[in-house]
Amino acid sequence: MLIFKKGDMRSLKFTSEESGRVDRVLTSEIGESRSQIRRLISAGAVKVNGKSVKKGGYLVSKGDVVEYILSDGAIPDRVLDIDFDIDIIYEDMDILVINKPSKLVVHPAPSVKGATVVDWLTDRGFSLSTIAGEYRSGIVHRLDRDTTGVMVIAKTNMAHRALSEQLKDRSMGRYYLALIDYPLKDNSIVEKPIGRNHKNRLKMDIVGDGRYAKSAFYKILEGRASLELIAVKLYTGRTHQIRVHLNSIGRHILGDILYGFKSKQDTIDRVMLHAYKLYLIHPTRDERMEFVAPLFSDMREFIYQNFNQGEVDEKICPDIIDSYFYDVSRWVQFKQHGRL
Repeated sequence: MLIFKKGDMRSLKFTSEESGRVDRVLTSEIGESRSQIRRLISAGAVKVNGKSVKKGGYLVSKGDVVEYILSDGAIPDRVLDIDFDIDIIYEDMDILVINKPSKLVVHPAPSVKGATVVDWLTDRGFSLSTIAGEYRSGIVHRLDRDTTGVMVIAKTNMAHRALSEQLKDRSMGRYYLALIDYPLKDNSIVEKPIGRNHKNRLKMDIVGDGRYAKSAFYKILEGRASLELIAVKLYTGRTHQIRVHLNSIGRHILGDILYGFKSKQDTIDRVMLHAYKLYLIHPTRDERMEFVAPLFSDMREFIYQNFNQGEVDEKICPDIIDSYFYDVSRWVQFKQHGRL
């Protein structure tokens, strides 16, 4: 059991991936309300590149280091029973690759009451990088709470820096599998900017002043009741990116009630989205590596009930997933030049 008391979360920091007002950058990063963020700023609890800022309108540039300090009353007591386990796909001295289960948040935050991936890593005694701060130890990239699948954890600061650079230059990436409520018209690439929904802070949306986002979608198989199994590749890593881009073209992932899927709530209690395959360059051996996270039983069984099992196993073979997105890129280029 781990016990976190008020005041234990002191100073957290991150490198901003966007430019803009510091209150908006912080709101986007930690998911708290704008009023709470403004109170932190007014109390002198926010710094940019080591300098305290007092106004929410202070302009942050991409690459600036933003630090915020949570007061004793900012986080309720958390008494955590780490009574779950996480499957380890691969481990060496530099990295740890895991298969994250559903309904598990990646790292602590003011709004998170339960145990997280970081809590589990700490409880199990893993050596972790410290670049992202104590409460994001080892975390190079995130998955949404309900999204399952492959994640890489940095065990050293050197590995963390190298993997972060790979995220930026896209030499590291993931392929996802998703079940959607209605078939896509075609294989497609969606490029639409994403930002915080102005009416609901829990949601993201397509907004004119949002951050550039690009996703590719590939039709794998159509199943019963108009369902479709698709593969997804992200070229950027925005919050809720797959769900927002699908919503923008009138499609939704099964179980995603936040972005519009309203039926079958009694039988589908989580978002049917799985980070299936991860590729990266090993931070010390300079070797390309690939890792596959098996589907969890709930999603696998649902797929087999609604699709032909033999076809599914053939189509989601990890060795051919990459080729789907070469095909998508060529198809989109041909279409843009009027060849289809």
